[in-house]
Amino acid sequence: MKRLLSLTIAIMAFAAVMATAAQAQTASSQMMRAHIPFAFHVGSKELPAGEYRITVLNPNSDHQVLQIRSLDGSTSAIVTTFAAKAKAIENSRLAFHRYGQTYFFAAAQVSGESTTLTTIKSSAERTEAAAARRQGGKSVVAFVNAF
Repeated sequence: MKRLLSLTIAIMAFAAVMATAAQAQTASSQMMRAHIPFAFHVGSKELPAGEYRITVLNPNSDHQVLQIRSLDGSTSAIVTTFAAKAKAIENSRLAFHRYGQTYFFAAAQVSGESTTLTTIKSSAERTEAAAARRQGGKSVVAFVNAF
């Protein structure tokens, strides 16, 4: 009886350690940091250039929510994304749409993942895109490496 109890406790301890390790691995893959060298918009909010941490707030959802927060905590924005199929990449990266000198956060992709978390264009971005088209400009996609 004592042996069975000891074995049961050992199995439960092992399961707890494995669950904690799996949770830590999942949490670390749901966060990245990046130096963004230009001011950019997330929805209708403008964020200054600087160091940012991007975190998936609800990793088990179909429409994941990203928090983009400056490392000093002074600015942040939240945006809903949807998963789009993509080719797996070696390094994590962020994508921005640029119209003239105005940048809009567009997507995030974690290294090794075959999905990109893509945003829906905000009304501010649609307005900027239309103005750029009227002036004969094009939209450009700018990438920033993340780690």
